[in-house]
Amino acid sequence: MDDTDPEADGDEHRGDHVADASAGRTQRISKNQILTLISMASVNFSAMICYSILGPFFPNEIVQIGAKFMMISGLFVSGGCTILFGLLDKVPGTTNFIVLCFIIRSIDAIGFAAAMTSSFAIIANIFPNNIATVMGSLEIFTGLGLVLGPPMGGFLYQSFGYKIPFVTLGCLLLLMVPFNMLVLPSVEAFPTNDSFWRLFTHPKVVLICFIIFSISSGLGFLDPTMSLFVLEKFNLPAGYVGLVFLGLAISYSLSSPLLGIVSDKMPTIRKWLLVLGGFGTAIGFFLLGPAPILQIKSELWLFVLMLGLIGFSLGMSGIPTFPEILSCAIERGFEEGLSTLGLVSGLFGAVWSAGMFFGPTLGGYTVQKLNFPWASVIQGGIALLATLLMGLYFIIEGVQKKRSPQVAENESNSERTLLLNQS
Repeated sequence: MDDTDPEADGDEHRGDHVADASAGRTQRISKNQILTLISMASVNFSAMICYSILGPFFPNEIVQIGAKFMMISGLFVSGGCTILFGLLDKVPGTTNFIVLCFIIRSIDAIGFAAAMTSSFAIIANIFPNNIATVMGSLEIFTGLGLVLGPPMGGFLYQSFGYKIPFVTLGCLLLLMVPFNMLVLPSVEAFPTNDSFWRLFTHPKVVLICFIIFSISSGLGFLDPTMSLFVLEKFNLPAGYVGLVFLGLAISYSLSSPLLGIVSDKMPTIRKWLLVLGGFGTAIGFFLLGPAPILQIKSELWLFVLMLGLIGFSLGMSGIPTFPEILSCAIERGFEEGLSTLGLVSGLFGAVWSAGMFFGPTLGGYTVQKLNFPWASVIQGGIALLATLLMGLYFIIEGVQKKRSPQVAENESNSERTLLLNQS
């Protein structure tokens, strides 16, 4: 008599079938998965291009209509679009819903770009000698937003449904409009003939933009990939995934003010903050998986520790970028004023949003094609490449600066000798 349990045997066959299917998915991408990737890429692309495309010409608009008016207008547009987004569940038909999502999200991106570009310019104009300190201090509130957003949104959704989280946030943004009208001082601006492309084509600015790109793409990479990896690898409840992300948010928000003070007090070490932060970011991503070639077992404590390292390193390399680009612009002869600050803030925002599009797109594709550890290695490689190029530039720049006084001194001695011989 056969003692084999047919249900257990069936479960075993079903488990084998699921395992085979899972193995097949890691090796080949189905047509549905390809179409899904294309769809998600189009969403990211349409949202981010509406933001990044404004970089070359929005700074000039700041000068013409005023930074304060542009910031308040951007907040108003973004708040209204957020409320409208919460009402889209009432739209009949899937096609109408998707089309309106694209339209409202695109308009929201324009409003957000106006607010952020003008806010960076206002900060740099009001605090010209403490740009990094002020921006680093404001990152505390960025971290608070990242920390409080998920639990607040989850509570409002579970308690009141889809509509209320968007309406609440939209109303909060609209309340910021009269508040900033009363509190924010007006900033005078004068037109300039300086070109956005003249700023962007400087080699040092290009490399700093690559650093900014690697930072934003790293943050964007974690959005669609980290939660799935934590759920599958460590078998955590869904509610604990947000707590894991705190490792990055807290380390970034708490370290940013200190790094900003160091950057302003000792501007000569900004370049090395960029380099050290880039190396720290690369190491964090290499060990986040960790990299399969290292043969290190993935542990939850190591994962959280590397998120903390990435958060600290992103702050170290990100905080000095704005004042470094601004210093480079002034050295190239750009006029000091709101127009130049608008150019720098527009460039910063455009590059940042490009990275936020690239990171999730590449991350989702590489995780699907390979796995999270290898995808994390690739993202760390981008940060490492940007850091190596930046470090190489600083080394060459330092050698040239040391050589320039010697060349000038030799030329002066030669001219003096020639004049003595003639006399």
